[in-house]
Amino acid sequence: MPASSAPVLIVVAVAAALLQGCATTPSSSSTARTAPGTPRVLLPSGGSSRLSADQARDATVYALGLVGTPYRYGGNTPESGFDCSGLIAHVYHRAAGVISPRSTAGLRNWGGDVPLEELRSGDLVLFGASRTVTHAGIFVGNDRFVHAPSTGGQVRLERFSTPYWSRRLLAVRRP
Repeated sequence: MPASSAPVLIVVAVAAALLQGCATTPSSSSTARTAPGTPRVLLPSGGSSRLSADQARDATVYALGLVGTPYRYGGNTPESGFDCSGLIAHVYHRAAGVISPRSTAGLRNWGGDVPLEELRSGDLVLFGASRTVTHAGIFVGNDRFVHAPSTGGQVRLERFSTPYWSRRLLAVRRP
């Protein structure tokens, strides 16, 4: 676990500014480079989940371990900090060997749609306004998700059923 990780904190108040600065510019490629010998699973847009139950659990546990890591626009490592899509890319790559899109726009069509009543740990929760995804997190169970909220913040655990987040929930995706 990186030195910047802190015990899991439950944050109950969410400011409206959390969504600003999270969306990153799409990279020229939706695949990331991996070290030799690192397992890679490339997931096309749409379709059903290719993550096993064990991979989803591992991603959930790993994401929880990153709570407290500083936010950084464009960040994608525990050492440098994370933005929301960088956190997701890092977690899925490190915990499950899966390469995810590196932008919130790319996450909108990644994996498969999941009805809210079928939400499970390891699924993505996507937020925004008028069908434009501007923020994303990883559902970890019990009405909570892990995300990297905004400049000056830290990776945190939130309830997605609070009025702020539930009004902005656009989609649930299963990688």
